Amino acid sequence: MEYTQLGRTGLKVSRIVLGTMNFGMHTEEADSHAIMDAALADGINFFDTANVYGGDAGRGRTEEIVGSWFARGGGRRDKVVLATKVYGSMEAGGTPAWPNHDRLSAASIRRAVEGSLTRLGTDHIDVYQFHHIDRNTPFDEIWQAIDVLVQQGKILYAGSSNFGGWHIAKANEAAARRGSLGLVSEQCLYNLIERRAEAEVIPASRDYGLGVIPWSPLASGLLGGVLRKEAEGGDVKRSARALADSTLRERIQAYEDLVAKHDLDPGEAALAWLLSRPGITGPIIGPRVQAQLDAAVRATSLSLSEDLLSSLDEIFPPVGPSPESFAW
Repeated sequence: MEYTQLGRTGLKVSRIVLGTMNFGMHTEEADSHAIMDAALADGINFFDTANVYGGDAGRGRTEEIVGSWFARGGGRRDKVVLATKVYGSMEAGGTPAWPNHDRLSAASIRRAVEGSLTRLGTDHIDVYQFHHIDRNTPFDEIWQAIDVLVQQGKILYAGSSNFGGWHIAKANEAAARRGSLGLVSEQCLYNLIERRAEAEVIPASRDYGLGVIPWSPLASGLLGGVLRKEAEGGDVKRSARALADSTLRERIQAYEDLVAKHDLDPGEAALAWLLSRPGITGPIIGPRVQAQLDAAVRATSLSLSEDLLSSLDEIFPPVGPSPESFAW
């Protein structure tokens, strides 16, 4: 496994990030533990979760499963760079039962971090991420809360998720005025099909020294060989099947044909493409089964030729950084 530093920090993380969103929702606890053991054995040390993950099993269930895995000992917690998120309500359906039980007020952050620490069975979170921008809370208040948590040793770094380029700039300028470290990572939607992050989010992240962690690297299964699986009668995600029947179908077919000519698996090629992009720390993969984890690990050893990269740009055109992509 290859490692890189997370943005401008000295923290070393694997170039594949283990996403845990399926744990408790689609993957039972024992199987989730097995996947985390396998990930650690493969050298993956960066695990991502969120306080609201859990699906029908209940919000917080995913963190509990990660916590029960840590509790098995064997140095598991010390070997993992643990990232979780704060923003959403922990109530079923996402609607808070009481004021100040969601979003990013200092009161909400304090309550949320204590809940996550308890469920995860740990005394600290390595990367505490804002799951969404909170337009009603000033960054001075957010950083005040984060600075206290850092001083208490309950978190080490702060990151963002689903922020715009302007949000990243605003957050880090506010942190700089306070003498705080600010955001060190941004977790954003980015894949071959959805490249809008190239316009502002990735350029802003690189300029401010944030590591970029793409989520949905296979575009909900569209880049994982969905048309081939469909033709073979295999099981595909409902969302992928619906999208594959839309206007994207022609481009997806061209993509699968192209990577087949290069003897590449579509899903592994999509991950390898992300790993080749400037500023990318590593994509988040959310395996439901062991085979999906194995495929992601194989992608780290792939090197895509310039000819293939150019052909991919023809199928899925780049957006280009701002302001060059639209101002002149």
